[in-house]
Amino acid sequence: MRYLMTISTAALISLTPVLAIAADQPHMDGALAALQNARHEIDIADQAKDHGGHAGTATNLIDQAIREVREGIRFRNEHGK
Repeated sequence: MRYLMTISTAALISLTPVLAIAADQPHMDGALAALQNARHEIDIADQAKDHGGHAGTATNLIDQAIREVREGIRFRNEHGK
């Protein structure tokens, strides 16, 4: 039980910076959530029916956008307002 509590505490501590980032930048956080949701929806759609490779291209572009939003969040955190 103690081992589980240690893991849970470590996980919460490791997530704390992410939660702080999200609270400080609600619009970037919203954009990130929307992109992650879009990627999930495309994955589901492509599992149901083939989209001729276009779903794969879309998920690659969404992944790129997710990386850019995260980098934007990181940049602002490092350089202030």
